[in-house]
Amino acid sequence: MSETICHCMDVDRDTIVKAIKEQKLTTVEQVQDATTAGTGCGNCIPDIEDLLAENSPS
Repeated sequence: MSETICHCMDVDRDTIVKAIKEQKLTTVEQVQDATTAGTGCGNCIPDIEDLLAENSPS
């Protein structure tokens, strides 16, 4: 298991990156729907934005 990004929902980096790449996600809202990351307290949303910037299809 990779680094936990969303502690509220226990979602790790690899799960988010996999969803971004496989589902071609481009927004935080799409990541939230696909993984539940960022749907608790919201403190991880900046990290999700960073992962989107690094991994989203151009």
